[in-house]
Amino acid sequence: MSSKFLRFSAMTVALSYVAVSLVVLAAFATPLWYAWRETIEEERAHILDANTRRLAEIFNEQGAAALKSAIDVQVGAKAAGDEDLILLIDGQRNRIAGNFSTWPASLAEAQGMRTFSIDINGRETRVAAMHVALPGGYRLLVANNIDKYQQLEHLFLFSLGVATGIVVLLGIASGVVVRRTLLGKVKDINRAASAIMAGDFSHRLPHDSGESELNTLVATENRMLDQIEQLIGSVRNVSNAIAHDLRTPLAELRSRLEELSLTQPGPTEMLDEIHGAIADVDRVISIFNALLRLAEIDTGARRSGFVELDAAGVACDVVDFYLPLAESRECNLRFTSSGPLPMSGDPLLLAQAIGNLIDNALKFVGENGTVTVDTSLADDGTKLIAVTDNGPGIPDVEKEKVFDRFYRGDASRGTPGVGLGLSLVAAVARLHCGTLTLSDAHPGLKVTLRISG
Repeated sequence: MSSKFLRFSAMTVALSYVAVSLVVLAAFATPLWYAWRETIEEERAHILDANTRRLAEIFNEQGAAALKSAIDVQVGAKAAGDEDLILLIDGQRNRIAGNFSTWPASLAEAQGMRTFSIDINGRETRVAAMHVALPGGYRLLVANNIDKYQQLEHLFLFSLGVATGIVVLLGIASGVVVRRTLLGKVKDINRAASAIMAGDFSHRLPHDSGESELNTLVATENRMLDQIEQLIGSVRNVSNAIAHDLRTPLAELRSRLEELSLTQPGPTEMLDEIHGAIADVDRVISIFNALLRLAEIDTGARRSGFVELDAAGVACDVVDFYLPLAESRECNLRFTSSGPLPMSGDPLLLAQAIGNLIDNALKFVGENGTVTVDTSLADDGTKLIAVTDNGPGIPDVEKEKVFDRFYRGDASRGTPGVGLGLSLVAAVARLHCGTLTLSDAHPGLKVTLRISG
């Protein structure tokens, strides 16, 4: 059987259904046919044996004349070919009684049950016969016409053939209908895919109401296309943001170098400009480093570095690291904890994420501001690391946007950074099977890192 036939298709499924249905039909009909044949044979043999014994007993008890009278009464005016076929002959094979005249030439001398064909009224007829030898050379033949059962057998076989034909026709018709339905869906999918490949990422597969396997598949594909459109939009936004954020330091760098080449200042000014150029280059490198870290985290490659750690201990160490910076800015940085938070994770990435949150908070609280880092365990086992400040906070309209890469709100325009801090923290949260949420602290902002692992 070729692999082409074995390929999945609506017609293949229909033909497989037909084949299985035919096997089931055969499995049902075969024992029924066997039981029919066995029952008829057994009943016929029983009737012939009983009839033969009865006639033989009449001969043994009353003689040939009484048997002749009994046979004449039994067959009466029935012609040969009716249900009862009886023939009694003497030792010279002369007919004594019965409803057919000659002893069948095909009948062997042996006694017992036989099935053979004889000519009755010019028609070949199958009979089942019981041959018995009687005292005095007499022979008794009691037969039964079994051709009458052939009509029922033919009707059974005809019905079986009709059922087979119906199964085949219904299977083929179902295959054609299913194939047309599937081809229609496939054409819709092809048209949608062609539109998407042509650049129309807003195009979606047609979705019918109701529940079905195809509708479930189409709904899943549409959700996938929504995600693809969102990702492509994010890539475009990131590309635009990268171009915008790189253009400024590169333009400043070119301007510095061009001014140096034109003015050729003294050594002191030359060094100042060189330091400024290095700062511009460092800013560009920091952007690329942040993007590389995000790419590495998004691929899940850092999961190989997961170890058992205490998230509360990591947060405490980060707070200790940022205390000098907070003091230099005259801010209050505090740490509270409800106890250890054992988990599996990357300690370096987790420390970097907490550090980014603390650094962002210190930028906006101003002098005498307060930043609190709190770790706790939720009732459902989720590890919570919250960084709360009493700064200006973030407007509700910007809370979702701040997770986008390179996004910077109005309040952060004058602060250093490239808009990747919260994106990095959100990526670290996803790597640890967690989420990052923002909420108002009244006043200020509360950023909560929730880790379920």
